[in-house]
Amino acid sequence: MTINIKKCCREDLPILQEISIETYDKTFQDQNSPENMKAYLERAFNVKQLEKELSDSSSEFFFIYLNKELAGYLKVNINDAQSEKMGDESLEIERIYIRYTFQRKGLGKYLINKAMEIARSQNKKNIWLGVWEENENAIDFYKKIGFVQSGAHSFYMGDEEQTDLIMKKTLV
Repeated sequence: MTINIKKCCREDLPILQEISIETYDKTFQDQNSPENMKAYLERAFNVKQLEKELSDSSSEFFFIYLNKELAGYLKVNINDAQSEKMGDESLEIERIYIRYTFQRKGLGKYLINKAMEIARSQNKKNIWLGVWEENENAIDFYKKIGFVQSGAHSFYMGDEEQTDLIMKKTLV
């Protein structure tokens, strides 16, 4: 099993959009109305939005490959790119998206480790993320690797307000 992680660049935009829509839709389509899914996917993953995120110097995207196949990606934010004001000592893991056929192969842990490596290289003291309160598999995974719930915030799926748990891990 060969795993590689590669930083995304502007030229990766088409595949980033494709994998974003694919993974998000596959993960959440059964728990949300088609109208809300469509609205969210069009807002969050349109070319203009992803281009803006890719060009933000406070955000970084990384593709993960398993045996040379694109399996998923990581998005991290610092400073004002964080979706909540968590301070200069924090790094946000905004997205860990793994394609369905690559789930449960340990790739999420590789991406968490990459985020921690980035955080440490920038002298961050904490990493944090938001996870939908109904995504029990993800919550269990984050708890198992040392994240603890530290709050919650609203997340809008189309016109439906949902709750994301804020989970945080202190780096040592």
